[in-house]
Amino acid sequence: MNTATDTDRIERSIVINAPRERVWRALSQAETFGTWFGADLKGQAFEPGQRTRGRITISGFEHVFFDVVIERVEPQHLLSYHWHPFAIDPNVDYELEPPTRVVFTLQDVPGEATLLKVVESGFDNVPPHRRMEAFRMNGQGWSAQMDNLSRYVSTQQ
Repeated sequence: MNTATDTDRIERSIVINAPRERVWRALSQAETFGTWFGADLKGQAFEPGQRTRGRITISGFEHVFFDVVIERVEPQHLLSYHWHPFAIDPNVDYELEPPTRVVFTLQDVPGEATLLKVVESGFDNVPPHRRMEAFRMNGQGWSAQMDNLSRYVSTQQ
């Protein structure tokens, strides 16, 4: 968990009662990712060096875009991307800010389950006037999204 002195990174983890291959499918296929994350990523793919962008489908946030540049895809082990955290103001050009880095890792745990970890780092580079709000909101967001992913995977075969 985060401490008062650790404001550069958010770390969350969850054990999902599903094989790693099923969790990886939900995480690594852009359309499926969008289903549980709440973004319209139809027809897109997560490819290293490529941008994936789609409108958020969560009520009240339809004006916001999920907008990432994929960094690495290591099948059934790691997915990482860069994005601008809590980029919700349509009047701000977030491209002028340094992005944070999001890294998902998967690991087998006993009982045909998967340990999924997400680490978002780079908040110390977010402009000071919005750093703490972005950190707080993404901290809450990752907790909710890990639960969303777990629920989604539990309904899949």
